Amino acid sequence: MNYKGSCHCRGIAFEVEGDIKQVVSCNCSMCSRRGSLLWFVPRDSLRLTTPADRMGTYTFNKHVIQHRFCAKCGIHPFGEGTDPSGNRMAAVNVRCLEGVDFTAIPVQHFDGRSH
Repeated sequence: MNYKGSCHCRGIAFEVEGDIKQVVSCNCSMCSRRGSLLWFVPRDSLRLTTPADRMGTYTFNKHVIQHRFCAKCGIHPFGEGTDPSGNRMAAVNVRCLEGVDFTAIPVQHFDGRSH
C-alpha cells in the first residue's frame, strides 16, 4: 500500500510503500519525549516529495540514526539508519501518515533506554 505523510506544516512531505503490520514504541530518551510510533521499512520504500534541504537532522548516543525533523514546525516524520545487516532503513512515524488509524496497529515495545 502507498501512504502519504508529512510534518505538521507540510514542509517535509513523503510517500512510503509497504504494509504496516506493527509499529514500535521505544522508551529511549528521544522517542519517549516525542511520542512517535515507528514503522520500519527499507529506505528505498520512502520517497521525499519536497526538497531535502527543508529537513533538519539530529543524532545522539551512538550517532547511527539520523533523526529527521522539520526546521519550521519541529515535527519528526522519520529517521534513517541501517539495520544490523547493513541495509538502509527508514523509521517512519506513523502518526505523520494520512488516513492511518494507528490505534488499531499492534505495538511492539522496545527498551531503547537500556541499549
